[in-house]
Amino acid sequence: MARELAERARAAFVDDDFSLSIDLYSQAIESDHGNADLFAERSQARIKIGSFHDAISDANKAIELNPSMAKAYYRKGFACTKIKDYKTAKVVLEQGASLAPNDSRFSKLVDECKKHIKVEDDDIIEIMTPGFLRSGATSATIGQSPDTETEKVEQLQKEHKKAEEVTAVVSAKPKFRHEFYQRQEEIVVTIFAKGVPEKDVTVDYGEQILSVSINKPGEDAYRFQPRLYRKINPGKCKYQVLSTKIEIHLAKAEPFYWRSLEYSGDVATPQPVNIPSVGSSGPAYPSSKGKTINWDKLTAQVKKEEKEEKLDGDAALNKLFRDIYQDANEDTRRAMQKSFLESNGTVLSTNWKEVGSKKVQSTPPDGMELKKWEY
Repeated sequence: MARELAERARAAFVDDDFSLSIDLYSQAIESDHGNADLFAERSQARIKIGSFHDAISDANKAIELNPSMAKAYYRKGFACTKIKDYKTAKVVLEQGASLAPNDSRFSKLVDECKKHIKVEDDDIIEIMTPGFLRSGATSATIGQSPDTETEKVEQLQKEHKKAEEVTAVVSAKPKFRHEFYQRQEEIVVTIFAKGVPEKDVTVDYGEQILSVSINKPGEDAYRFQPRLYRKINPGKCKYQVLSTKIEIHLAKAEPFYWRSLEYSGDVATPQPVNIPSVGSSGPAYPSSKGKTINWDKLTAQVKKEEKEEKLDGDAALNKLFRDIYQDANEDTRRAMQKSFLESNGTVLSTNWKEVGSKKVQSTPPDGMELKKWEY
């Protein structure tokens, strides 16, 4: 099962259908949760749609399951560069390079990280070192007192420390790992929190917000509050707390596949294609102008126009026969088919009792002669 899903996922990836690829890898992982390769491949698909934090999470899981998998290190390092965490990326890529010394991709990306880290370090020096000290000027030439300049340096140092703390929070590994998969009408988010009592879990839904809080006494609180890729129907969402995880079912406001779980600000997102569920009235597809066409309504309109169309000659006669056949019962239809075929198109009867028990002979029109076709 997992192997078949993985093959379909790879095929979808080759076809640039990354959302479908992620969905299929997620289903494969449900069947084979200990397969490091599945997590590494889903990480690559998530990189393609710009879901870099989820890609890092998948790469981490792949490394945990198989510490010698070089491609998992590369994908984690690459995703880290995309969120500008160059120091983490450099460490991870150097670890991967030791596993694949002949892969030049690692060294190239490490060099890129080093350049960014140097720029960051230079910026820190710029912030922490007053200009008059670098140029050799005195406080008198600058026109500021030493106390004022010192206060300025201290303030800049505080701001930089605060920025470092924020960066550390962003880059820190989350307390609980999460992943998601999707169906046509829902997104299923799984947070792997083992042994969490239901009373300590709070899940709230907004139009485009999911908020999950875990508050276990004596432990740091966990918060997961993503802005979702698209709108959901809060009234139809639900969740359940299991022994090893929290499973959240988000009802999509529109039934189409999301490119990622979280909103990325991508203005080039294609318009959704609404595919009906079982029992729905029929499909509606987007037109070239972005407006939705109701095909059921259009079909009914065409049929109405066909019915009301005024025809002459053979066209009118054919339409009459077609209407008779369409509204006829089974015996009448059989009579029409049998008489027409057996008479070589010269007789059309609607009386099954008359034609059902005998062969219908050909009856050519007056002035015409029936001849056998010679090949």
